[in-house]
Amino acid sequence: MNVHVIKMPDLGEGIAEVELVAWHVQPGDRVAEDQVLADVMTDKATVEVPSSVAGRVLALGGEVGQVLAVGAELIRIETEAAGATGDSAAVTASAPASRPARTSAPAPTFASTSVPSPVPAAPPLAARSMDVPAAAPLETEASLPAVRHRPIASPAVRARAWELGIDLVAVSASGPAGRIVQADLDACVARGAARLEQQPPRGASSPPTAQRPAATHDVKIVGLRRRIAQRMQESKRRIAHYTYVEEVDVGELEALRAQLNATWGAQRGHLTLLPFLIRAVVLAVREFAPVNARFDDEAGVLTQYDAVHVGIATQTDAGLMVPVLRDAQAGSLWSNAAEVARLADAARRGKAVRDELAGSTITITSLGRLGGIMSTPVINHPEVAIVGVNRIALRPAIRGGAVVACQLMNLSSSFDHRVIDGAQAAGFVQRLRELLEHPGTLFVE
Repeated sequence: MNVHVIKMPDLGEGIAEVELVAWHVQPGDRVAEDQVLADVMTDKATVEVPSSVAGRVLALGGEVGQVLAVGAELIRIETEAAGATGDSAAVTASAPASRPARTSAPAPTFASTSVPSPVPAAPPLAARSMDVPAAAPLETEASLPAVRHRPIASPAVRARAWELGIDLVAVSASGPAGRIVQADLDACVARGAARLEQQPPRGASSPPTAQRPAATHDVKIVGLRRRIAQRMQESKRRIAHYTYVEEVDVGELEALRAQLNATWGAQRGHLTLLPFLIRAVVLAVREFAPVNARFDDEAGVLTQYDAVHVGIATQTDAGLMVPVLRDAQAGSLWSNAAEVARLADAARRGKAVRDELAGSTITITSLGRLGGIMSTPVINHPEVAIVGVNRIALRPAIRGGAVVACQLMNLSSSFDHRVIDGAQAAGFVQRLRELLEHPGTLFVE
Protein backbone atom coordinates (compact mmCIF):
# COMPACT_ATOMS: atom_id res chain seq x y z
CA MET A 1 0.00 0.00 0.00
CA ASN A 2 1.27 3.48 -0.90
CA VAL A 3 0.23 6.48 1.19
CA HIS A 4 0.14 9.76 -0.69
CA VAL A 5 0.31 12.89 1.52
CA ILE A 6 -1.11 16.04 -0.04
CA LYS A 7 0.10 19.21 1.64
CA MET A 8 -1.47 22.63 1.78
CA PRO A 9 -0.32 24.28 -1.48
CA ASP A 10 1.37 27.65 -1.73
CA LEU A 11 -1.35 29.94 -3.10
CA GLY A 12 1.07 32.79 -3.76
CA GLU A 13 0.80 36.49 -2.92
CA GLY A 14 2.63 36.00 0.37
CA ILE A 15 -0.09 33.83 1.93
CA ALA A 16 1.33 31.98 4.94
CA GLU A 17 -1.79 30.29 6.27
CA VAL A 18 -5.38 29.56 5.31
CA GLU A 19 -8.57 28.56 7.09
CA LEU A 20 -10.18 25.22 6.29
CA VAL A 21 -13.84 26.01 5.58
CA ALA A 22 -15.23 22.80 4.01
CA TRP A 23 -14.35 19.17 3.34
CA HIS A 24 -15.78 17.51 0.22
CA VAL A 25 -14.50 14.05 1.13
CA GLN A 26 -14.39 11.85 4.24
CA PRO A 27 -12.16 8.92 5.30
CA GLY A 28 -13.05 5.88 3.21
CA ASP A 29 -14.20 7.85 0.17
CA ARG A 30 -12.63 7.11 -3.20
CA VAL A 31 -11.38 10.18 -5.05
CA ALA A 32 -10.39 10.80 -8.63
CA GLU A 33 -7.49 12.88 -9.85
CA ASP A 34 -8.38 16.60 -9.95
CA GLN A 35 -11.44 16.01 -7.73
CA VAL A 36 -11.92 18.86 -5.24
CA LEU A 37 -10.97 17.78 -1.73
CA ALA A 38 -11.53 20.90 0.37
CA ASP A 39 -12.31 24.61 0.34
CA VAL A 40 -9.88 26.95 2.08
CA MET A 41 -10.12 30.69 2.66
CA THR A 42 -7.42 33.31 2.19
CA ASP A 43 -8.52 36.70 3.51
CA LYS A 44 -11.98 36.81 1.89
CA ALA A 45 -11.46 34.61 -1.15
CA THR A 46 -12.40 30.91 -1.11
CA VAL A 47 -10.07 28.54 -2.99
CA GLU A 48 -10.74 24.91 -3.95
CA VAL A 49 -7.90 22.41 -3.39
CA PRO A 50 -7.96 19.48 -5.87
CA SER A 51 -6.42 16.03 -5.54
CA SER A 52 -3.26 15.29 -7.49
CA VAL A 53 -3.88 11.52 -7.37
CA ALA A 54 -6.67 8.95 -7.44
CA GLY A 55 -7.21 6.61 -4.51
CA ARG A 56 -8.98 6.15 -1.18
CA VAL A 57 -9.01 8.75 1.60
CA LEU A 58 -7.23 7.52 4.73
CA ALA A 59 -7.30 10.56 7.02
CA LEU A 60 -8.01 14.29 7.00
CA GLY A 61 -5.43 16.80 8.15
CA GLY A 62 -7.72 19.16 10.04
CA GLU A 63 -11.22 20.15 11.02
CA VAL A 64 -13.43 22.86 9.53
CA GLY A 65 -12.47 26.14 11.12
CA GLN A 66 -8.85 25.12 11.71
CA VAL A 67 -6.05 27.34 10.40
CA LEU A 68 -3.40 25.48 8.39
CA ALA A 69 0.04 26.74 7.44
CA VAL A 70 1.19 26.48 3.86
CA GLY A 71 3.03 23.17 3.61
CA ALA A 72 1.06 21.50 6.40
CA GLU A 73 -0.43 18.06 5.73
CA LEU A 74 -3.92 18.39 4.30
CA ILE A 75 -4.97 14.82 3.56
CA ARG A 76 -3.60 11.27 3.19
CA ILE A 77 -4.72 9.09 0.28
CA GLU A 78 -4.01 5.43 -0.33
CA THR A 79 -2.95 4.87 -3.94
CA GLU A 80 -2.23 1.80 -6.00
CA ALA A 81 0.54 3.33 -8.11
CA ALA A 82 4.06 3.50 -6.69
CA GLY A 83 5.80 6.81 -6.26
CA ALA A 84 4.41 10.26 -5.67
CA THR A 85 3.80 13.43 -7.56
CA GLY A 86 3.36 17.10 -6.76
CA ASP A 87 3.94 18.46 -3.27
CA SER A 88 3.01 15.12 -1.70
CA ALA A 89 5.23 12.33 -0.43
CA ALA A 90 4.38 8.66 -1.10
CA VAL A 91 5.22 6.42 1.85
CA THR A 92 5.14 2.61 1.69
CA ALA A 93 2.99 1.39 4.59
CA SER A 94 5.30 -1.50 5.46
CA ALA A 95 8.44 0.63 5.43
CA PRO A 96 9.99 1.95 8.68
CA ALA A 97 9.00 5.49 9.61
CA SER A 98 12.62 6.63 9.42
CA ARG A 99 13.02 5.56 5.80
CA PRO A 100 13.07 8.61 3.50
CA ALA A 101 10.08 9.03 1.23
CA ARG A 102 10.55 8.49 -2.47
CA THR A 103 9.33 11.49 -4.43
CA SER A 104 9.33 12.66 -7.99
CA ALA A 105 9.86 16.19 -9.28
CA PRO A 106 7.36 18.61 -7.70
CA ALA A 107 4.66 20.17 -9.84
CA PRO A 108 4.28 23.98 -9.87
CA THR A 109 0.74 23.91 -8.46
CA PHE A 110 1.87 22.27 -5.23
CA ALA A 111 5.31 23.81 -4.67
CA SER A 112 6.63 22.65 -1.31
CA THR A 113 6.98 25.84 0.72
CA SER A 114 6.74 25.46 4.47
CA VAL A 115 5.84 28.69 6.26
CA PRO A 116 5.96 28.95 10.07
CA SER A 117 2.57 29.51 11.67
CA PRO A 118 1.67 30.71 15.17
CA VAL A 119 -1.18 28.21 15.18
CA PRO A 120 -0.40 25.06 17.23
CA ALA A 121 0.37 22.08 15.02
CA ALA A 122 -2.37 19.47 14.64
CA PRO A 123 -1.74 15.94 15.98
CA PRO A 124 0.02 13.58 13.52
CA LEU A 125 -2.34 11.98 11.07
CA ALA A 126 -1.02 8.53 11.87
CA ALA A 127 -2.15 8.92 15.50
CA ARG A 128 -5.75 9.64 14.55
CA SER A 129 -8.47 7.07 14.20
CA MET A 130 -9.62 6.60 10.66
CA ASP A 131 -13.06 5.55 11.82
CA VAL A 132 -14.44 9.08 11.94
CA PRO A 133 -18.15 9.10 12.88
CA ALA A 134 -20.25 11.22 10.58
CA ALA A 135 -23.67 12.78 11.21
CA ALA A 136 -26.50 10.56 10.01
CA PRO A 137 -27.61 11.81 6.58
CA LEU A 138 -31.24 12.64 5.99
CA GLU A 139 -31.25 10.62 2.79
CA THR A 140 -30.93 6.82 2.88
CA GLU A 141 -27.94 5.13 1.31
CA ALA A 142 -30.24 3.35 -1.11
CA SER A 143 -31.14 6.71 -2.63
CA LEU A 144 -27.52 7.59 -3.43
CA PRO A 145 -26.40 7.20 -7.02
CA ALA A 146 -24.02 4.35 -7.77
CA VAL A 147 -21.34 6.71 -9.11
CA ARG A 148 -20.40 9.72 -6.98
CA HIS A 149 -20.06 12.99 -8.79
CA ARG A 150 -19.24 16.48 -7.59
CA PRO A 151 -22.51 18.40 -7.12
CA ILE A 152 -22.68 22.03 -8.22
CA ALA A 153 -23.20 24.31 -5.19
CA SER A 154 -21.87 27.54 -3.71
CA PRO A 155 -19.47 27.48 -0.72
CA ALA A 156 -22.31 28.75 1.50
CA VAL A 157 -24.56 25.85 0.48
CA ARG A 158 -21.72 23.36 0.98
CA ALA A 159 -20.98 24.75 4.45
CA ARG A 160 -24.62 24.49 5.52
CA ALA A 161 -24.93 20.97 4.12
CA TRP A 162 -21.87 19.96 6.11
CA GLU A 163 -23.40 21.41 9.29
CA LEU A 164 -26.65 19.51 8.67
CA GLY A 165 -24.90 16.24 7.83
CA ILE A 166 -26.41 16.16 4.33
CA ASP A 167 -24.58 14.47 1.44
CA LEU A 168 -25.01 16.83 -1.52
CA VAL A 169 -24.88 13.85 -3.89
CA ALA A 170 -28.27 12.81 -2.51
CA VAL A 171 -29.89 16.25 -2.89
CA SER A 172 -32.15 17.01 -5.86
CA ALA A 173 -31.00 20.25 -7.49
CA SER A 174 -33.50 22.88 -8.63
CA GLY A 175 -31.12 25.70 -9.50
CA PRO A 176 -29.87 26.66 -12.97
CA ALA A 177 -27.54 24.17 -14.67
CA GLY A 178 -28.20 21.61 -11.94
CA ARG A 179 -26.97 23.88 -9.11
CA ILE A 180 -28.03 23.02 -5.56
CA VAL A 181 -29.51 26.04 -3.76
CA GLN A 182 -30.52 26.70 -0.16
CA ALA A 183 -34.15 25.80 -0.92
CA ASP A 184 -33.03 22.29 -1.92
CA LEU A 185 -31.42 21.85 1.50
CA ASP A 186 -34.62 23.10 3.16
CA ALA A 187 -36.63 20.52 1.21
CA CYS A 188 -34.20 17.79 2.21
CA VAL A 189 -34.47 18.77 5.88
CA ALA A 190 -38.28 18.84 5.61
CA ARG A 191 -38.36 15.33 4.16
CA GLY A 192 -36.18 14.04 6.98
CA ALA A 193 -38.33 15.79 9.62
CA ALA A 194 -41.50 14.36 8.06
CA ARG A 195 -40.12 10.82 8.31
CA LEU A 196 -39.30 11.40 11.98
CA GLU A 197 -42.81 12.70 12.69
CA GLN A 198 -44.37 9.64 11.07
CA GLN A 199 -42.54 7.27 13.44
CA PRO A 200 -44.36 6.87 16.82
CA PRO A 201 -42.21 6.80 19.95
CA ARG A 202 -41.10 3.40 21.20
CA GLY A 203 -43.83 1.72 23.27
CA ALA A 204 -46.54 4.24 22.31
CA SER A 205 -49.78 3.06 20.73
CA SER A 206 -50.71 6.44 19.29
CA PRO A 207 -48.88 9.59 18.20
CA PRO A 208 -48.07 11.97 21.06
CA THR A 209 -50.27 15.02 21.49
CA ALA A 210 -47.84 17.23 23.40
CA GLN A 211 -45.75 19.56 21.28
CA ARG A 212 -42.05 18.78 21.27
CA PRO A 213 -39.83 21.53 22.75
CA ALA A 214 -38.01 23.65 20.21
CA ALA A 215 -34.59 22.28 19.20
CA THR A 216 -31.38 24.26 19.44
CA HIS A 217 -28.70 24.39 16.79
CA ASP A 218 -25.05 25.20 17.42
CA VAL A 219 -23.58 26.91 14.36
CA LYS A 220 -19.80 26.94 14.18
CA ILE A 221 -18.57 30.34 13.04
CA VAL A 222 -16.00 29.58 10.35
CA GLY A 223 -14.81 30.89 7.01
CA LEU A 224 -16.05 34.27 5.86
CA ARG A 225 -18.40 34.63 8.84
CA ARG A 226 -15.45 34.33 11.22
CA ARG A 227 -13.36 36.76 9.17
CA ILE A 228 -16.21 39.28 9.33
CA ALA A 229 -16.48 38.85 13.09
CA GLN A 230 -12.74 39.35 13.52
CA ARG A 231 -12.65 42.44 11.30
CA MET A 232 -15.66 44.05 12.98
CA GLN A 233 -14.22 43.40 16.43
CA GLU A 234 -10.84 44.76 15.36
CA SER A 235 -12.44 47.86 13.86
CA LYS A 236 -14.49 48.66 16.95
CA ARG A 237 -11.52 47.93 19.24
CA ARG A 238 -9.03 50.12 17.40
CA ILE A 239 -11.13 52.94 15.98
CA ALA A 240 -12.84 55.71 17.95
CA HIS A 241 -16.09 55.77 15.95
CA TYR A 242 -18.05 58.96 15.50
CA THR A 243 -21.34 58.89 13.52
CA TYR A 244 -22.88 61.95 11.86
CA VAL A 245 -26.39 61.84 10.36
CA GLU A 246 -27.80 64.36 7.85
CA GLU A 247 -31.07 64.53 5.93
CA VAL A 248 -30.86 64.97 2.16
CA ASP A 249 -33.64 66.03 -0.22
CA VAL A 250 -33.07 63.84 -3.29
CA GLY A 251 -36.13 64.97 -5.25
CA GLU A 252 -34.13 66.66 -8.03
CA LEU A 253 -31.63 63.82 -8.13
CA GLU A 254 -34.38 61.21 -8.50
CA ALA A 255 -35.98 63.25 -11.30
CA LEU A 256 -32.63 63.45 -13.12
CA ARG A 257 -32.01 59.75 -12.63
CA ALA A 258 -35.44 58.88 -14.02
CA GLN A 259 -34.85 61.08 -17.07
CA LEU A 260 -31.41 59.57 -17.77
CA ASN A 261 -32.79 56.04 -17.46
CA ALA A 262 -35.69 56.84 -19.77
CA THR A 263 -33.36 58.37 -22.36
CA TRP A 264 -30.26 56.18 -22.14
CA GLY A 265 -31.21 53.17 -20.04
CA ALA A 266 -31.76 50.81 -22.98
CA GLN A 267 -28.36 51.63 -24.54
CA ARG A 268 -26.17 52.28 -21.49
CA GLY A 269 -27.83 50.43 -18.64
CA HIS A 270 -30.02 51.32 -15.66
CA LEU A 271 -28.69 53.85 -13.14
CA THR A 272 -29.34 53.47 -9.41
CA LEU A 273 -28.59 56.09 -6.77
CA LEU A 274 -25.17 54.55 -6.10
CA PRO A 275 -23.18 55.94 -9.07
CA PHE A 276 -24.43 59.45 -8.25
CA LEU A 277 -23.33 59.03 -4.64
CA ILE A 278 -19.95 57.74 -5.81
CA ARG A 279 -19.58 60.83 -7.98
CA ALA A 280 -20.47 63.05 -5.00
CA VAL A 281 -17.86 61.30 -2.84
CA VAL A 282 -15.21 61.79 -5.55
CA LEU A 283 -15.85 65.53 -5.62
CA ALA A 284 -16.21 65.96 -1.85
CA VAL A 285 -12.92 64.29 -0.95
CA ARG A 286 -11.10 66.84 -3.09
CA GLU A 287 -12.02 69.39 -0.41
CA PHE A 288 -11.69 66.99 2.53
CA ALA A 289 -8.64 64.90 1.65
CA PRO A 290 -8.13 63.31 5.11
CA VAL A 291 -11.43 61.46 4.65
CA ASN A 292 -10.08 59.48 1.66
CA ALA A 293 -7.29 57.84 3.59
CA ARG A 294 -6.01 54.82 5.52
CA PHE A 295 -4.57 55.11 9.03
CA ASP A 296 -1.69 52.94 10.23
CA ASP A 297 -2.15 53.48 13.96
CA GLU A 298 0.91 51.39 14.87
CA ALA A 299 3.20 53.55 12.74
CA GLY A 300 1.19 56.72 13.43
CA VAL A 301 0.89 57.50 9.70
CA LEU A 302 -2.23 58.70 7.86
CA THR A 303 -1.88 57.95 4.14
CA GLN A 304 -4.07 60.20 1.98
CA TYR A 305 -4.91 59.16 -1.59
CA ASP A 306 -5.44 61.19 -4.73
CA ALA A 307 -7.24 58.27 -6.38
CA VAL A 308 -10.60 57.25 -4.92
CA HIS A 309 -10.97 53.50 -4.48
CA VAL A 310 -14.52 53.01 -3.23
CA GLY A 311 -15.41 49.90 -1.25
CA ILE A 312 -19.00 48.79 -1.88
CA ALA A 313 -20.41 46.80 1.06
CA THR A 314 -22.22 43.85 -0.55
CA GLN A 315 -24.39 41.23 1.15
CA THR A 316 -23.82 37.67 -0.06
CA ASP A 317 -25.09 34.26 1.01
CA ALA A 318 -21.80 33.72 2.82
CA GLY A 319 -21.80 37.12 4.58
CA LEU A 320 -20.78 40.74 4.04
CA MET A 321 -18.06 41.38 1.47
CA VAL A 322 -16.53 44.66 0.25
CA PRO A 323 -15.49 44.57 -3.43
CA VAL A 324 -13.56 47.65 -4.52
CA LEU A 325 -14.35 50.05 -7.37
CA ARG A 326 -10.88 51.29 -8.28
CA ASP A 327 -10.19 54.81 -9.60
CA ALA A 328 -13.80 55.93 -9.27
CA GLN A 329 -12.69 59.45 -10.17
CA ALA A 330 -11.88 58.28 -13.72
CA GLY A 331 -15.22 56.62 -14.45
CA SER A 332 -18.50 57.97 -15.78
CA LEU A 333 -21.88 57.32 -14.17
CA TRP A 334 -22.50 54.35 -16.48
CA SER A 335 -19.02 52.84 -16.38
CA ASN A 336 -18.93 53.00 -12.58
CA ALA A 337 -22.44 51.54 -12.40
CA ALA A 338 -21.45 48.65 -14.69
CA GLU A 339 -18.28 47.93 -12.73
CA VAL A 340 -20.12 47.99 -9.39
CA ALA A 341 -22.70 45.55 -10.79
CA ARG A 342 -19.94 43.24 -12.05
CA LEU A 343 -18.10 43.30 -8.73
CA ALA A 344 -21.26 42.67 -6.72
CA ASP A 345 -22.20 39.73 -8.94
CA ALA A 346 -18.71 38.23 -8.63
CA ALA A 347 -18.82 38.59 -4.84
CA ARG A 348 -22.26 36.97 -4.57
CA ARG A 349 -21.17 34.03 -6.76
CA GLY A 350 -17.94 33.61 -4.79
CA LYS A 351 -15.85 34.47 -7.87
CA ALA A 352 -14.26 37.74 -6.67
CA VAL A 353 -10.46 37.56 -6.54
CA ARG A 354 -8.27 38.99 -3.79
CA ASP A 355 -7.37 42.15 -5.73
CA GLU A 356 -11.08 42.95 -6.08
CA LEU A 357 -11.61 42.69 -2.32
CA ALA A 358 -8.75 44.82 -1.03
CA GLY A 359 -7.31 48.32 -1.28
CA SER A 360 -10.36 50.54 -0.73
CA THR A 361 -9.79 54.06 0.60
CA ILE A 362 -13.39 54.88 1.59
CA THR A 363 -16.48 52.65 1.77
CA ILE A 364 -20.16 53.10 0.98
CA THR A 365 -22.74 50.88 2.67
CA SER A 366 -26.47 50.68 2.00
CA LEU A 367 -29.30 48.38 2.97
CA GLY A 368 -31.47 49.66 0.12
CA ARG A 369 -35.15 49.65 1.01
CA LEU A 370 -34.28 48.13 4.39
CA GLY A 371 -32.07 51.13 5.15
CA GLY A 372 -34.23 52.47 8.00
CA ILE A 373 -34.14 56.02 9.28
CA MET A 374 -30.52 55.99 10.40
CA SER A 375 -27.69 53.58 11.17
CA THR A 376 -24.24 53.55 12.78
CA PRO A 377 -22.00 51.86 10.20
CA VAL A 378 -18.70 50.30 11.30
CA ILE A 379 -15.61 51.65 9.54
CA ASN A 380 -13.76 49.26 7.24
CA HIS A 381 -10.40 49.25 9.02
CA PRO A 382 -7.84 50.73 8.25
CA GLU A 383 -9.96 53.31 6.43
CA VAL A 384 -11.11 56.38 8.36
CA ALA A 385 -14.61 56.96 6.95
CA ILE A 386 -17.68 55.08 5.77
CA VAL A 387 -20.78 56.62 4.14
CA GLY A 388 -24.06 54.94 5.05
CA VAL A 389 -27.16 55.29 2.88
CA ASN A 390 -30.63 55.00 4.39
CA ARG A 391 -33.85 54.47 2.44
CA ILE A 392 -35.59 57.21 0.46
CA ALA A 393 -39.00 58.02 1.90
CA LEU A 394 -41.74 60.54 1.09
CA ARG A 395 -41.89 62.77 4.17
CA PRO A 396 -43.25 66.25 4.96
CA ALA A 397 -40.83 69.18 4.86
CA ILE A 398 -41.14 72.96 4.88
CA ARG A 399 -40.31 74.60 1.56
CA GLY A 400 -41.00 78.31 1.02
CA GLY A 401 -43.01 78.49 4.22
CA ALA A 402 -45.33 75.67 3.17
CA VAL A 403 -45.43 72.02 4.18
CA VAL A 404 -44.82 69.86 1.13
CA ALA A 405 -44.07 66.17 0.48
CA CYS A 406 -40.39 65.60 -0.30
CA GLN A 407 -38.24 62.62 -1.16
CA LEU A 408 -35.89 62.57 1.81
CA MET A 409 -32.97 60.28 2.60
CA ASN A 410 -30.60 60.24 5.56
CA LEU A 411 -26.85 59.79 5.22
CA SER A 412 -25.41 58.02 8.28
CA SER A 413 -21.64 58.29 8.09
CA SER A 414 -18.99 57.17 10.59
CA PHE A 415 -15.49 58.61 10.98
CA ASP A 416 -12.30 57.77 12.86
CA HIS A 417 -12.27 60.46 15.55
CA ARG A 418 -8.55 59.89 16.16
CA VAL A 419 -7.67 61.57 12.87
CA ILE A 420 -10.94 63.16 11.65
CA ASP A 421 -12.33 65.99 13.77
CA GLY A 422 -16.07 66.55 14.09
CA ALA A 423 -15.92 69.74 12.00
CA GLN A 424 -14.16 67.90 9.15
CA ALA A 425 -16.68 65.07 9.24
CA ALA A 426 -19.63 67.45 9.28
CA GLY A 427 -18.15 69.54 6.47
CA PHE A 428 -17.65 66.47 4.31
CA VAL A 429 -21.23 65.25 4.81
CA GLN A 430 -22.64 68.73 4.21
CA ARG A 431 -20.70 68.89 0.95
CA LEU A 432 -22.22 65.53 -0.05
CA ARG A 433 -25.67 66.91 0.75
CA GLU A 434 -25.12 70.02 -1.38
CA LEU A 435 -23.97 67.96 -4.36
CA LEU A 436 -26.85 65.50 -4.13
CA GLU A 437 -29.53 68.16 -3.63
CA HIS A 438 -28.22 70.09 -6.68
CA PRO A 439 -27.27 67.20 -9.00
CA GLY A 440 -26.21 69.50 -11.83
CA THR A 441 -23.12 70.39 -9.78
CA LEU A 442 -22.00 66.77 -9.92
CA PHE A 443 -20.88 67.38 -13.49
CA VAL A 444 -19.13 70.73 -12.95
CA GLU A 445 -15.38 70.42 -12.46
